[in-house]
Amino acid sequence: MPQTPPALPARHARRRTLAALGATGLACLAAALATTPAAAQSDWPAAGRTIRLIVPSPGGSGTGDTIARIFAEELAKRLKTTFVVDNKPGANGNVGATAAAQAAGDGYNFLFSWAGTLAVNQAMYKQMGYDSQRDFLPIALLAEVPNILVVTNDLPVRDLAQFNAYVKANPGKLSYGSTGIGSSMHLAGELYSREYGAQMVHVPFSNPGNATTNLISGELQLMFQLIPGIAAQVKAGRVRAIGVMAPQRSPALPDVPTMAELGAPKLMSTTWFALLAPKGTPAPVIERMNAAANEVIADAAVRKRLTDIGASTLGGTPRQLADHLAAEIVKWGRIVKDANIEVK
Repeated sequence: MPQTPPALPARHARRRTLAALGATGLACLAAALATTPAAAQSDWPAAGRTIRLIVPSPGGSGTGDTIARIFAEELAKRLKTTFVVDNKPGANGNVGATAAAQAAGDGYNFLFSWAGTLAVNQAMYKQMGYDSQRDFLPIALLAEVPNILVVTNDLPVRDLAQFNAYVKANPGKLSYGSTGIGSSMHLAGELYSREYGAQMVHVPFSNPGNATTNLISGELQLMFQLIPGIAAQVKAGRVRAIGVMAPQRSPALPDVPTMAELGAPKLMSTTWFALLAPKGTPAPVIERMNAAANEVIADAAVRKRLTDIGASTLGGTPRQLADHLAAEIVKWGRIVKDANIEVK
């Protein structure tokens, strides 16, 4: 993301300031600096202090919790402190996110969350207890897991063009499964329907495994599954993959083309994961945590661990996360509104 450069390089500004101050002024400046947030946070994290990473899902519940624990483990090594993963599930992530928003912004509370809780819920719920942009400070995008269009082997289609033609010729006859109303799989289906004027039946499941079982048996005709939940079935030939809804191919299924390659660049849908802090967390803490997170992302061993579960690493600056979040809120807000999806 483009950054606005300062009018004057910081080192030049410092030189002019020091030259003008003299010995007495320098002494006053040193005393002032000792009380700045940067100085106050120079010993962060303090010895013996535990950092809490709030995750708005049940422990051991799936890819999100797995990724959170990988980052907690790796950040603990780099920051030389203890991280505790605090799972707070409920209301599609709203319970955990609310708890994080109400936590002290003291540098010892952080939120690990994802697209649904941070972007989709803003449009889907009338009351949540938090605002993703108002109540949190962005730190870094960490990773993403793409949706992938898969069909039952009984469906006579092998690529996106054939699929589009079949859907158009059979309005209202095809059913796709998801893990619930407003889930990534549901909204990916709504995105497809919006782009192509398709008429399909959404069938929500409380358990993703049940949805996949119904796809394999042919009771469902398609899914916009997340790659970790379906890669093994694709490799085993139990279902047929059409296209990955991400800018790049997935290392987990390198032979499956992206939607952009298939001529549908707007069919982008991923569950991305990010690190944020409660409002009020000191800027030096945000900067150091961002640096540590990017160090984790650059680690080849960590990248392999994430690739093995179907995730791709991201990284970047707090500003990039803020811009990404803003764009996602707009994008999925339109989909939610067009599909008239609301959870009270």
